[in-house]
Amino acid sequence: MTALPRGETPGSPAADDDSVVADPSAAVPAPSSQDEGHDGGEGSTTADDAADAAETDGDDSGTDEAAEAGADGMTYTDETADGTDGTTDTDGTAADDGAVDGSAAAPAPLSEAEAELAAQRELRERIEKRKAEKEGPIAAGAKLSGQAADLLAAVRAVESGEKPAAAFFDSPAPATPRRAAPTPAPVHPRAPEQAPAPQGASPEVIAAVAAVLAEGGAPGALARPAAEALGAQAADALREDPWQLLAVPGVRPEQADGFARAVLGTECGPDDERRTAALVGWLLERAALQGHTALDATAVRAVLAERSVTDPDSAVQHAVAAGVVLVFQDGQDDQESDAPAEPGEDAEVGAQDRAGQEPVQVLLGLDRYALAEESLADGLARLINTCEKDADWTEPASAAGSPSAAELIRAVAAHGLVAHTGGEAARAEPAALITAARGLGLRALGAVHSADGSRRLSEATGDPSAAVTLTGLLSGAEGPGRDEEGAIAVDLLVVLDAPQLDVETAAILVESLADGTRLVLSGDPGVLGSAGAGRVFADVLAARACPQIVSRTPDPGPIGELVSGIGIGELNQVAAPGREVVIVPVRDAGEAVHRTVQLVADSVPRAIGVPSADTQVITVGHGGPAGTRALNAALKQRLNPGPGRFGGFDPGDRVVHVPTPGRTVPGVVVSADAEGLHLDCAGTKVVVPQERVESSVRHGWALSAHQAAGMRWPAVVVVLPGDAAQGLSRPWVYTAFSRGERHLSVVHGVDQALQRAVAQSPAQDRTTRLRTLLEAPAG
Repeated sequence: MTALPRGETPGSPAADDDSVVADPSAAVPAPSSQDEGHDGGEGSTTADDAADAAETDGDDSGTDEAAEAGADGMTYTDETADGTDGTTDTDGTAADDGAVDGSAAAPAPLSEAEAELAAQRELRERIEKRKAEKEGPIAAGAKLSGQAADLLAAVRAVESGEKPAAAFFDSPAPATPRRAAPTPAPVHPRAPEQAPAPQGASPEVIAAVAAVLAEGGAPGALARPAAEALGAQAADALREDPWQLLAVPGVRPEQADGFARAVLGTECGPDDERRTAALVGWLLERAALQGHTALDATAVRAVLAERSVTDPDSAVQHAVAAGVVLVFQDGQDDQESDAPAEPGEDAEVGAQDRAGQEPVQVLLGLDRYALAEESLADGLARLINTCEKDADWTEPASAAGSPSAAELIRAVAAHGLVAHTGGEAARAEPAALITAARGLGLRALGAVHSADGSRRLSEATGDPSAAVTLTGLLSGAEGPGRDEEGAIAVDLLVVLDAPQLDVETAAILVESLADGTRLVLSGDPGVLGSAGAGRVFADVLAARACPQIVSRTPDPGPIGELVSGIGIGELNQVAAPGREVVIVPVRDAGEAVHRTVQLVADSVPRAIGVPSADTQVITVGHGGPAGTRALNAALKQRLNPGPGRFGGFDPGDRVVHVPTPGRTVPGVVVSADAEGLHLDCAGTKVVVPQERVESSVRHGWALSAHQAAGMRWPAVVVVLPGDAAQGLSRPWVYTAFSRGERHLSVVHGVDQALQRAVAQSPAQDRTTRLRTLLEAPAG
């Protein structure tokens, strides 16, 4: 890497004879504490809090939270709006560029976010029905499915007298399992089904909840989110069980405890079963925000003990018996793992004795993630077993542009599920696969996680119709639509940027694929994981459930060389004759902000030739003196100053729209009117209603690495202030440094912490069950 003397930037007189750096006196100084407060008042704080909740940046200390004082002196965090209309049961993959209709006239088509939520509800209902059927009292034939299961049901109906035998004569044959069409057939795209949009709580319910909250000294701002989280009977539920207030995003246990004491008086205590059950659920919900789909029961008991629960074992057993959580044991039969007594210490010892080996890990999980992982494992097995194994793709493999592409094509020809790994340059191989499959007459499609990724894949294939966003595909807004049986009308689906795939989205996707469809998961295993719960791509790789094709195509140039070294734990110096990589040392956070503004506004455009609009700033977290809020305030002051007359925004502001937690859509403010804030998101017009601007839109000159994952820009400035050392890891550095296509500037103030973070081997930072389910023997 090219290191400049302290305080110098690319193109400075000391670095080159061509002066390209503006006079330091003209640069914007680091924002003061008043600037930071102004940023919080621009209406973007809640959106940042939603992003904080959906990420694992470790920047909790810098989160700005609106708070009100309760009767007991408790502080209640007001994180009620998260861009999901009060719905917290999302997977962070809702609408990409879907416009939010601000009209209140005739029923409008669903937005992508609403369609995604409807698809999730439909999947959960299907999984719940499947689980209920699995748990039913079946004496025999428990493993039957399809026509055999239908015949068994008919026999039982006749034997029990429920139906006469004649009722089954001359009846139509049972429907065959869903299969892909043997030959490509034209399918007309159709609009998403008109499911009802999520309904908000009625004014009467909100008023009733507000009255209960007032009795307990809780702020009235929690009334709406509490009503939306708990339903029409929210007021009665809170009066009977005040700890259900923990279901509201942002409320912490100590705040719920204060509310419970005010409502129940002396009737409540630390071992109240209502309290312990709510605490267990809260722990798992919070873990899901960090990517876990389950937690070790021992860790849960330890946290309960820290929360003054005197008998954590009994508390966990009660939570399982009450249906708050599910319990699992790796290596044990599913039926055994459903027993309520398993989380206790005695159950663990018993499991150890039965196995005669090492202790069996007992996991606790929320049903939504447990069911999603089980559905995903079943769906992947279905795709593996129903694929046509004798397809002949020899000719397109021979014509592939690289050995890695040919290897990928041959693997896909013989398998229903294939994993492909590689960097940015390796994206050419899935593109070659899609092109080859289309040349064979197959319906092949690539799905990515952002409009930028869709653009890059379209350029690689030379066919705009070959690339869609994943949310657009699932909602029906993009792609070929669904066939007559409700399956996505494709023969081959390639999902790029697969590490960004969370377990709920993956389950919905696999459920939407017909038998015989080929699925390829492609991505760079070195980048940060998904914003939602789960580690789908990493679990598929670890389970070795399918062929794995490792690309041998390296990323070119100094940036590619630097990132490749980081991937194996080495922070190497690279030659950058064209100033592709530049290090800018700084002493403190104030200087980091100053140099960042100078780089974006002046140095990079003049020395590198990349305009400010194509330069993205990436930093460790949202809070702090050099977080996204402080950087965005300084960058707006320099690049697009204005009074912020549209809820803190002005026309021309770079913003990010967060329709649901974990889903980041870059855009530019166009205007505002009675309908809301008008954005241009990669050519798609989006209208954000006024009531959702504060919760789902914020300035976007600076992003966190989690938000930037899956996207690339011509130039990137990575900011590493001194207080960012604890938030660094090899995946974080790998992700942030690999976002730049032509240029990377590193505003460096963490001394040796950067090298230590790169050298340290990344650990499995998420607890999931998918790998175990994929490794389990069938039958």
